Amino acid sequence: MSPVAPAFVTYVINMDSATERMAHMDTELARVQIPYIRQAGVPGMQLPHPNEHFSDWSYKYLHGRRWAPRELGCYLSHIQCLRNFLQTDARYALILEDDVKLDDDIKAILERAMEHAADWNMLRLSSVNHGKWWPVRKMGSHSLAVCLTREKGAGGYLVDRKAAACMVKKLLPMRLAWDIAFDLEWLLGFKTLGIYPLPVQQNTEFETQIQQDLANIKLKNKFIYLSVAPFRLFLETSRFAYRLILM
Repeated sequence: MSPVAPAFVTYVINMDSATERMAHMDTELARVQIPYIRQAGVPGMQLPHPNEHFSDWSYKYLHGRRWAPRELGCYLSHIQCLRNFLQTDARYALILEDDVKLDDDIKAILERAMEHAADWNMLRLSSVNHGKWWPVRKMGSHSLAVCLTREKGAGGYLVDRKAAACMVKKLLPMRLAWDIAFDLEWLLGFKTLGIYPLPVQQNTEFETQIQQDLANIKLKNKFIYLSVAPFRLFLETSRFAYRLILM
C-alpha cells in the first residue's frame, strides 16, 4: 500500500545566513509538532538587473518604488515554495517566513479550517497591522473571516493547489511587493479568507531583512503618485466591494 499524502506540507523561508531565525522556527514547529521543509531564501542582492522576473515600469508607476533586489528575493522565495508544493501530492501548503510565532493549537485550527475547504483557496494566518475582521463561519474559538481592507505582511498563509497554481501563473514578473500581490485574489481567480484570531504572529525580536534599503528604493518624486494613487484607490475599492459580497 502506498503511503497516504499529508494533508498539508510546510515550508519555512530562510536565508542561509539567518541561522538564528532558523533555530527559532525549528523550535516553534517542533513545539506544535509540524514537520517542515526549509526553503532557502533567494539572495536578492545577488540578482542581476534588469531582471526577467521584475517589471521596472510596474514597480515604479504602480508601487512608487525603483529596483528592489531584496523584495524581489523575498518574492521569488514565495513563488518557489508554491512551485515546490505543486510538485507534491499534498492538498495544501503552509508557508511561513522565519520570523513568526505560532499559536499552540495551530495544527488543530488548520485541520478545522480544512473541513470547510469549499469556502476558500487561501487562508491568511498573519498580519503586521490590525484591520477589522468579520466572521463568516465559526470554528470553535476561531472563525473563518473576511477583512475588507488590505492586511500587510506575509508571515504565514495556507494555500490549496488552485491558489498556488494561479499565483505561479499570474504573479510573474513581479509588479508589486509580495504581500500586496498575493492579496489580490479577486483578480487572480481564487477565494481568500483569514482565520481570526490570527494564529501566526510576527516575532518583533527580529529586524526586517527585506526593507533595509527602503529609503533608497522609495521614489521621492511627488508626481509619481499621479499613477500610484489611482491604482491604489482601484485596489482598495475593488477589494472592499468583492469581499463585502462574501460577508
